[in-house]
Amino acid sequence: MDLLLPLLLVALLIPMFLGVRKQKREASKVTEMQDSLKIGDRVVTTSGLYGTVVDIDDTSVDLEIAEEIVTTWLRQAIREVRKDDVDTTEDNTEDTTAAAVSPGNTSFEGAETNHEVNGNGAAHNGSSDAQDASRLTKD
Repeated sequence: MDLLLPLLLVALLIPMFLGVRKQKREASKVTEMQDSLKIGDRVVTTSGLYGTVVDIDDTSVDLEIAEEIVTTWLRQAIREVRKDDVDTTEDNTEDTTAAAVSPGNTSFEGAETNHEVNGNGAAHNGSSDAQDASRLTKD
């Protein structure tokens, strides 16, 4: 019984100590990333704003968030440096296009311009709902 209290304290302090070490490691990685920023880096701020670094000084970073729109941020507000995702973006565009024209999609996004929109927002080309349903079950 005398050993129970010290054993409980050790059992609680070890995970806490390991957690603090991990947190310090992560903080040092973020600080290193913020110190290594350079002009032209595409970044994300802690508030979720995407921008491109156009000027840097010791404590602040100027980000271009749109064409000719530059804002000033503290270095500590930069959460991550983005990598160029050109290939990933093209794959996502193809997937989105395929989903927009799929038969089960009821959104207006994939509809052709000569279609009307019925009451529930789905594209409608003038055929009856029964015809549409039978066409879907045949495929």
